[in-house]
Amino acid sequence: MPQVPIAYMDIRFFAHATEDENKVVEAVQHILPANHLDEIIFKRSNLRGHHGNPITLFEIRINKKELMEATLANIASGLGELDKETLLQEINLHTEKGNLYVRLDKQAAFQGNVKLCTADPIRLRVRFKKTKIEDIIEACRQIGMVP
Repeated sequence: MPQVPIAYMDIRFFAHATEDENKVVEAVQHILPANHLDEIIFKRSNLRGHHGNPITLFEIRINKKELMEATLANIASGLGELDKETLLQEINLHTEKGNLYVRLDKQAAFQGNVKLCTADPIRLRVRFKKTKIEDIIEACRQIGMVP
């Protein structure tokens, strides 16, 4: 993979009371590189929903270069061409101040698939070292996330 100017990436997702936390974590592990799973430890926070329902928030910050590149390569290789094209067309909606925000389908991830979604997603934030949209698009092309 070419040199991509990424500072770090954050992954966040929720496990709702109606979901099996282990299955939700397993779904997210499907988008991560299998040979690095032992390096990834999720921070866990217990929250309450609007109606008092229990929600568990899982978070991780990845700042190890090899792990970031492997994770992004894994996601990019799983994304379909239509999702890549959509991401490129809507890139202005997914970027802000050097950050790329991507929402991945948790249910699809459980099946081993990678696809974009908006409802109850796995939230991915990639913090680039450069903030210009052109630089972010070029980096996404190098990674393979956009055509």
